[in-house]
Amino acid sequence: MTSTEPASQQVLSTLNQDGSRRQIRPQLSRGRFYRRRQVVGYALMALFTLIPYLRLHGKPLMLLDLPRREFTLFGTTFLPTDTVLLMLLLVSIVVTIFLLTALFGRVWCGWACPQTVYLELLYRPIERLFEGSPRQQRQLDRGLPSRRRLLKNLVFLLLSAFLAHTFLAYFVGVERLLQWVQRSPFEHPAAFLVMAATTALMFFDFAWFREQTCIVACPYGRLQSVLLDRQSMIVGYDPRRGEPRGKLVRRPANTPASEAVAGAPARGDCIDCRACVQTCPTGIDIRQGLQLECVGCTQCIDACDAIMARIGKPPGLIRYTSQDELAGRARRLLRPRVVIYPTLLALVVGLLVLALAQRRPADLTLLRGSGSPFTLLDRDLVSNQLRLKIVNRSDSARRYTIALLGAAGAQLVAPENPLAVAPGKTAATTAFVLAPRALFAAGPRRVRLRVSDGVGFVQELPYELLGPRAAAATAPGADR
Repeated sequence: MTSTEPASQQVLSTLNQDGSRRQIRPQLSRGRFYRRRQVVGYALMALFTLIPYLRLHGKPLMLLDLPRREFTLFGTTFLPTDTVLLMLLLVSIVVTIFLLTALFGRVWCGWACPQTVYLELLYRPIERLFEGSPRQQRQLDRGLPSRRRLLKNLVFLLLSAFLAHTFLAYFVGVERLLQWVQRSPFEHPAAFLVMAATTALMFFDFAWFREQTCIVACPYGRLQSVLLDRQSMIVGYDPRRGEPRGKLVRRPANTPASEAVAGAPARGDCIDCRACVQTCPTGIDIRQGLQLECVGCTQCIDACDAIMARIGKPPGLIRYTSQDELAGRARRLLRPRVVIYPTLLALVVGLLVLALAQRRPADLTLLRGSGSPFTLLDRDLVSNQLRLKIVNRSDSARRYTIALLGAAGAQLVAPENPLAVAPGKTAATTAFVLAPRALFAAGPRRVRLRVSDGVGFVQELPYELLGPRAAAATAPGADR
């Protein structure tokens, strides 16, 4: 079935009434918005390819190292202990999406989403190069596989492999990826299987699944009802200007365009040419109003403006607008959600910046040793076991010296002091505090553990030493 099937006979834009797949073969409309999308899209492709190779402050610009649980973003490394920072970062991204959607509708889907960018600006142009126009592509759909289609799929597979390797570089780094590429896959089978699976998924998506990713798999379109309001910017058809639609009536010679043709019924500017339907990459009819399948790619705008220019009508029958504007109401920039979202975003970003500014070059965690709270070595000597974990956030190795403060006569015994910790790594050590029994005459003794790296980092942690008197005070019936 061709892409010009009336929408009333469809269950979804990608399904025929009998449930079979309806292949979308859109006609390309080269207009002003398409040229702008090309600039944005190819710039984003270049950025996606270059980011793994760029470095900031000696670190990758972006590296999501899942095995080591380290996320490096714009030269800043987030460790597993940065739960609050990661939460604030994710919340700020979500609020930004809400704000942009409230203001500009689905501008992300049409202009920046990798699915749309790569499909419309890379894979489909290659498909047209090998298979020709949409009509020629539909002829191939009805026939046997041709050499042109096989060559196209081979190029698609190579492109998918390149994109899969680039995608993998965000998680393992370009240095490790280069080593894997130069070695046998049997030396790194897990990484090779991940790359092969990613290549297969990308090929499946861009060669066959295509617009169904936006319509069926992506939840963004279904969230339009809560993310958009009637003042949000959308790609819309103006029914007040276009209706009633009808085929173009040829004017007699020398009849001005502003004069009505005698005997012809009054009609709107829409001549029902269906150019907007034929060019839509998701196969919808924009004249039916706002639909979840619309990704805001502006192809219908370019197609309609070209038709309007040919018949001597002003452009803008399909344009960037809002639901209220299409209904004849005024545009209001200030409304509750465009005030609440920026306020919330400023609050979250402010908290994120404050948390980043207060982040120390090392994280310390001091815990009591496992087992008994203390050990009586002899009648006059008590041992307390403690465990210290240090996370080195700096970019170089550090040696952390541990010292005991506030306990005269006590001695700190540590097998590793100072403790060496590699950059971005975590190390733990066990230490013992040996103290005379007389130190606990008044109960538990509060002390401080001082940790320093000799470079500038110093932090003191409170700790409570336990002894025989403390045990007696907490024993059952001791307060009776």
